[in-house]
Amino acid sequence: MEVGKVYRVAGPVVHATGLKSHMYDLVLVGEDGLMSEVIGISGDKHIIQVYEDTAGVRPGEPVKETGAALVAQLGPGILTSIYDGVQRPLPALAEASGDFISRGLFVDGIDHKKKWDFEPVVKKGDLVKPGQPVGTVQEQLLIKHKVMVPPNLKGGEVKEIYSGNFTVEETVCVLDDGTELPMIQYWPVRTARPSTVKMAPTIPLRTGQRVIDGFFSLAKGGTAAIPGGFGTGKTVMQQTLSKWSDVDIVVYVGCGERGNEMADLLHEFPELVDPRTDRPLMERSIVYANTSNMPVAAREASIYTGMTTAEYYRDMGYDVLLTADSTSRWAEAMRELSSRLEEMPGEEGYPAYLGARLADFYERSGRVTTLGGEEGSVSVVGAVSPPGGDFTEPVTQNTLRIVKVFWALDAKLTQRRHFPSINWLESYSLYDLDLEPWFVENISPDWNNNKRRAMAILQENAELEEIVMLVGSDALPEDQQLTLEVARMIINYWLAQSAFHPVDTFCPYEKQFDLLEAILGYREFAFEALGRGVPVDVINSAASKDALAKIRLLDDYKPELEKVMKQMADEFKVMS
Repeated sequence: MEVGKVYRVAGPVVHATGLKSHMYDLVLVGEDGLMSEVIGISGDKHIIQVYEDTAGVRPGEPVKETGAALVAQLGPGILTSIYDGVQRPLPALAEASGDFISRGLFVDGIDHKKKWDFEPVVKKGDLVKPGQPVGTVQEQLLIKHKVMVPPNLKGGEVKEIYSGNFTVEETVCVLDDGTELPMIQYWPVRTARPSTVKMAPTIPLRTGQRVIDGFFSLAKGGTAAIPGGFGTGKTVMQQTLSKWSDVDIVVYVGCGERGNEMADLLHEFPELVDPRTDRPLMERSIVYANTSNMPVAAREASIYTGMTTAEYYRDMGYDVLLTADSTSRWAEAMRELSSRLEEMPGEEGYPAYLGARLADFYERSGRVTTLGGEEGSVSVVGAVSPPGGDFTEPVTQNTLRIVKVFWALDAKLTQRRHFPSINWLESYSLYDLDLEPWFVENISPDWNNNKRRAMAILQENAELEEIVMLVGSDALPEDQQLTLEVARMIINYWLAQSAFHPVDTFCPYEKQFDLLEAILGYREFAFEALGRGVPVDVINSAASKDALAKIRLLDDYKPELEKVMKQMADEFKVMS
């Protein structure tokens, strides 16, 4: 391999001469061998971004080629891991260098010495194709890791297949052309893993959050953005989604978040209990922790490393949720690198290719038929942290052009202690029409109609509130006063949900439908009574109305709901 020399150093960007590397090849910079990546070639000079601190690096120091791109190590042992941005396990780094990470450390992404019990699923003489499993490993209690033929090989006839305990580097299968297959794969993080077919988004991703499932559903394999200012609940929202979404694997990328916030997450996340198994959620999770004080180049790479890991488990036929917190910090890393490269700045100093990079990332999501014939998905939820909560800034606007679900977190709702603080007037989902048939077939023919009726009530409520602020609610006609009360019930009884209540933290589809149906049923009773001349204050004093508020907190809610609805019918029958 060629050895070049450092020509110029500008923060995390280094210029070197004497190299023959290609774009995005990995190189080792300086005497310490700092992990770096080629991001530009100009004549005989290579422009390199360094994933570690470049303090002390000076012109004339060596730059060594590796001949390979930045790759993720994929194989048994990824689950439960906590990595930095370039897939170095943080516990292994701490063991090698103490509390402060030394420069130039290289640690394998997965343990190359641990032995795994490999069970073949093919036999000698079978034909295998790219992406097809040749065996399995029980990686965690409920996750069976499928050892697949890498997508970049052509496959062939199985010449030898082994069974027993092996390390990830040992050969478990030999093909007729002499190709030896270990359990580990190496895949360039900036290259999307291929699939056979990308399917239409026709199945919802169940989250158990009424405001999301009921109003702004995300499809499996879909993309969503959670923009919100400081303290609006982005991290709690992402933890809730990780815990309750009906996915098999969770990949959490902490991209450029504050160190203390990331430390809290690393303490809390392993303690979260998986409600499906009553075991630690971490058993089916992977965390990439890249804080704001770490080098910006590694922050930029962490997004791609996390996505490659998610695609790998998708190829096994699993549903994967990738949450990125936050893509704003990723964009800021791109902005800093772009300025070091002296590129022409775009809006607010961000590079002109900001939208293209965001699109490249989000486009790697999807529900697909894999090369091995399985069905898997990667759903992406990206948090955006606009400065001052300004949704007109470039990262938010470019993200909204790409994603199909927008959950707008509202600081005013947070101040009112309304959680999840998703603003139901600013948010939207473009998957509604695709998902409507599924809800009609699996939940109720009235699901979509009820959703539209509730949204219309909330829209009218927003218009009336402006008048109420000027003249008070008593000045409104009685039918509009009733609309305000029904809207209040939808907001407080249905949209508000506690992430810390043992029952209310998760709401199944059927319960969501029944609760909203009951509130809309109250509206029918109320307007019928108003038509008979019953005063609004009498209608609003119905005891059954307040009893509805407690239903959402009950696990076995149906008997109580039937009792309340019967009480409601009886109350309105005699109301005058």
